[in-house]
Amino acid sequence: MKAVVVYDSVFGNTQKVAEAIASSLSARAQVDLLRPSDQALQRLAGADLLVVGSPTRGFRPTEAMSTLLKGISSVGLKGARVAAFDTRFKADELKSATTRFVVKTGGYAAKRIATQLQKAGGTLAAPPEGFYVEDTEGPLKTGELERAASWASALLSLPQAALGA
Repeated sequence: MKAVVVYDSVFGNTQKVAEAIASSLSARAQVDLLRPSDQALQRLAGADLLVVGSPTRGFRPTEAMSTLLKGISSVGLKGARVAAFDTRFKADELKSATTRFVVKTGGYAAKRIATQLQKAGGTLAAPPEGFYVEDTEGPLKTGELERAASWASALLSLPQAALGA
């Protein structure tokens, strides 16, 4: 089985999550770990599982990831299982009630990523997932890398026929 993990990272937290996901997937799949680029688009062809992640920046993925997602429709993901993740704050832990409201209303990057992947023909392997940071620049909250690895492992728990293997 071929799995591709594409991520963007601003402060390194999303990169660490992507690396934990790729490491977990590599136990049972050939894994490419990529940053968003034209080359990444070309390497998506033939992927059985595509995992895409970005930090949440203004309720959305990064600009580089948004550009990649726009280009994915040209590649097409028909037959591929897809999953989306982001790094984010826990809205319930934000001190300002106004900021909590804005974050809960605006949403997170993973849902937007998942929607784009589905529009390109992918089938969601799992609901969009968020991994939590302590502050704007991190670090990740304790246990998040282990949770990312477990989440990735669950993506492989799907019947092999569903993953094209």
